[in-house]
Amino acid sequence: MGDNDDFSCGDVWDEYQWEQFLQKQDRSTEKYLNLLEKYLGHPDRDLLISQEMGWESASEEAEWERQFLSEEECDENEECAQEEFDRFAKSRVYKDTLGLHSWINAWLASDEELNEDPQAIRLAARSAACGAKLAAALCGDGSAELGMTIAYLKRALKAANDALDAVSKLSALGRLDRHEAATARSLIFAVRDRTVDLMGEFRMEWQKRYGGM
Repeated sequence: MGDNDDFSCGDVWDEYQWEQFLQKQDRSTEKYLNLLEKYLGHPDRDLLISQEMGWESASEEAEWERQFLSEEECDENEECAQEEFDRFAKSRVYKDTLGLHSWINAWLASDEELNEDPQAIRLAARSAACGAKLAAALCGDGSAELGMTIAYLKRALKAANDALDAVSKLSALGRLDRHEAATARSLIFAVRDRTVDLMGEFRMEWQKRYGGM
C-alpha cells in the first residue's frame, strides 16, 4: 500500500515508529474524508477517490479501509476479545474515563445552547478521544506491542491536554462556572495523571526488554 511503503512489519517498532505510522493514518484518513466531501453526489465518486488516493485495485482500497477507517477502540475491534475488554473495563483509568464522560454528558444536558458551543463540543470530543485512545492502548495484551501501546497512550495524553484547554476557554467565556471548571479539571487530571503513570510503566518495561529508546 502506497502510504505504508516506509513501514515494514519484520522488526519490533518503538513508540516513535508507531507514532509516525499513526500520523500517516491520520493524514490519509483526513485526505479520504475531504475527497468524500469533494465528490459527494458525483456519479464517478468511487473511481475519482480511488485515483486521488493512489489505489491500484479494489483489494487495495478494501485493505486501506480496513486499516485506516476502522476505529481501534477495544469494544468495537474484532481483534479485541470480550475477556480482554472486561479486564480493561475493571481498570481505574477506565472508571475515571467513564466518570468524566458522565459528568460532561450531564453538563451538556443542562443547557441546550452548550451543544452549539465550539469549545463545549471540543471538550466532549477530546474527552471521548482520550477514552478511545486509552482503550486502543490497553485493551488486550499491551506487553506484546509495547511501542504501539505507548504511542496510543501519548495520543490519549494529548487528547486530555486538549480537553483541559477547552475547559480553560469555557471558563474564560463564562460557560463553566468556578465550581464546574474545578470539577472538570479534577476529572480530566485523574485520567491524565494515570495516563502519564502508565506511559512510565510501559517505557520501563521497554527498557528492560530492549534497552534505551
